[in-house]
Amino acid sequence: MKLIVITSPEFLPGETELMQAMLEEGLDRIHLRKPGCTAAELAALIERFPAPFRPRITLHDHFPLQRTYGLGGVHLNGRNPDLPDGYRGTVSRSCHSLEEVAAHRTATDYLFLSPVFDSISKQGYRSAFPPAALREAAAAGIIDEKVLALGGVSEANLPEVRDYGFGGAALLGDIWARFRSPADTAEVLRHFRRLLQAAR
Repeated sequence: MKLIVITSPEFLPGETELMQAMLEEGLDRIHLRKPGCTAAELAALIERFPAPFRPRITLHDHFPLQRTYGLGGVHLNGRNPDLPDGYRGTVSRSCHSLEEVAAHRTATDYLFLSPVFDSISKQGYRSAFPPAALREAAAAGIIDEKVLALGGVSEANLPEVRDYGFGGAALLGDIWARFRSPADTAEVLRHFRRLLQAAR
């Protein structure tokens, strides 16, 4: 299964170095999601990634930076629902219902469906999909390798993600709840290696 990490919405000391280390360990892709940040702030973050890592970075905001820095894709969501004019790269999208997945799957390279489990990062953001509904969606071809589970994904429930037929998972709270400073890097990387093993 693929694993994607979505950034913390806040800028954190040492986050770029942690993300680079996870990419080196085998993370498929990083999604830069910093709602409310300026283009200059996001550009400064991107510039800290060496050029070889940039094709594995996807933007949630300030889409013109994708071309400027040779990034790997853009992600459509409620804040930014439309592609830039002339865009030809990788496209992903957030979906919060199975109907949205069915409607957008042909126009995207992959999709996030959330919340599959109770959110770690957003208190009170509860799972919206009973297990039976997910299995039915997989049997109908709505959930497949193009759809990644988001929301409450952890080492403990990655086997369920596979069982439901998802092509992978997007991680947010499970990573960033463990990381508040560069001193946490080694422990978070040990945890991430366990996630990689669970996803294989």
